[in-house]
Amino acid sequence: MPTRSTGTITQDWEPVVLHKSRPKAQDLRNPKAVNQALRSGAEVQTIKKFDAGSNRKPGPGINARKLEEGTEPAALERVAVEVRQAIQKARLEKKMSQAELAKQINERPQVVQEYENGKAQPNQAVLAKMERVLGVKLRGKIGK
Repeated sequence: MPTRSTGTITQDWEPVVLHKSRPKAQDLRNPKAVNQALRSGAEVQTIKKFDAGSNRKPGPGINARKLEEGTEPAALERVAVEVRQAIQKARLEKKMSQAELAKQINERPQVVQEYENGKAQPNQAVLAKMERVLGVKLRGKIGK
């Protein structure tokens, strides 16, 4: 058995206070906690959120639209008619299909189709590949 000291035994009757941790912000937003605080008379802060409860996002204002229209062109540049015809003519002279040309320039067949239909925005890198494969000049001044 363990031995005890032979001195006088005293008891410490000092009060010990244990503090609860502060509630987390998420718990403070809990409707049950808010109602309990209101019932107990505690101070509850309410804040009105701007545009709360609406799923709509406001569109750009009139000023933003005017600014955008003023700085950017209305229509995007498309492949010129001369370039479209030159691509198609050179491809047919080499007896290639659009898919074969696309494979040789490492692009999708849809890209070649858009260039020949005039729906694509001219990309200098793609035009350079087509020039190399077809052996025709597609960039710069054509036919002049």
